[in-house]
Amino acid sequence: MSSPTLAEPFNRPRTVLFVAYPDMGLLDLTGAQTVFWCATKAMSERGLPGYDRPTASIAGGLTRTAEGVTVDTIPLSSFAGEAVDTIIVPGAPEILRALENNADVIDWLSWMAPQARRTASVCSGAFLLAQAGLLESKRAATHWAMCDMLKSRFPTVEVDQDAIFIQQGMVWTSAGVTAGIDLALALVEADCGRDVAMQVARELVVFMKRPGGQSQFSEMLQSQMNDGDTFAGFHVWLTQNLHREDLDVDTLARHANMSARNFSRVYKQKTGRSPAKALAIFRLEAARRLLEDSDRNIDQIAGACGFGDEERMRVTFQRHLAISPRDYRSRFSR
Repeated sequence: MSSPTLAEPFNRPRTVLFVAYPDMGLLDLTGAQTVFWCATKAMSERGLPGYDRPTASIAGGLTRTAEGVTVDTIPLSSFAGEAVDTIIVPGAPEILRALENNADVIDWLSWMAPQARRTASVCSGAFLLAQAGLLESKRAATHWAMCDMLKSRFPTVEVDQDAIFIQQGMVWTSAGVTAGIDLALALVEADCGRDVAMQVARELVVFMKRPGGQSQFSEMLQSQMNDGDTFAGFHVWLTQNLHREDLDVDTLARHANMSARNFSRVYKQKTGRSPAKALAIFRLEAARRLLEDSDRNIDQIAGACGFGDEERMRVTFQRHLAISPRDYRSRFSR
């Protein structure tokens, strides 16, 4: 994901339209809404316009969320011919049922999204975007538990099971529930600049404004969830030996007590990742922790995590997190 770039300065409030439908997730909707409300306050303090934040459904009126809270909405037809800057689509716990019951919402998205400057989804809202044809041949994020379902139902979508949020042109997708807050903060930063986004993060007590490529959870946790105890001992050894630069497949296989060929096959089968990719992500996580919690310099951290030098570490950070190690430290150091 490319770093956010500032949009043209506001000369009037921008409309961020939240699309409501029955049994949507409440926090998917209100988390992002609160970010834009808070950003509007911050912009007002600077004497600048902020955001209009309407919530709309097909028919308008009260719309019941999955949690049982009803939300008052206006009809989506009210925005025909209106300048909608951003469309945000929340997800639903029962997303396949939501797809079946909201064909009219999907048709509206197919028609309206190309007219908006950008369209975004929270959590399983990505399914609605995909059904509307907005994710064709694009990378996308959704809740980790729904990644396989999204891949199966929409095979042309490149589902990234790690990302907190992803930008693909004018379409943004995000992972589960609270990742909608991270997504909204990134949209605000793209529009209003980092100072406003950080003011919003502070007011909402979001201490870690995560970059889009940051994993939904750690590689160690992911591996434990996927493979049970098969590679538990190997992963402990690996985290203790990341500094070594000789960790090729033969070395890794030897410490897993397998042949190189069998290790590569079984490891990917059990964890969903090749050994090389897993090693890169383990090193990335170790480097992130040191950047956040230690005062070691960048070269020392690169060496301790097995990158060898700052440049190799920078390339890995850019590939996975779309941020440099130095920028990561400045943003997240404790």
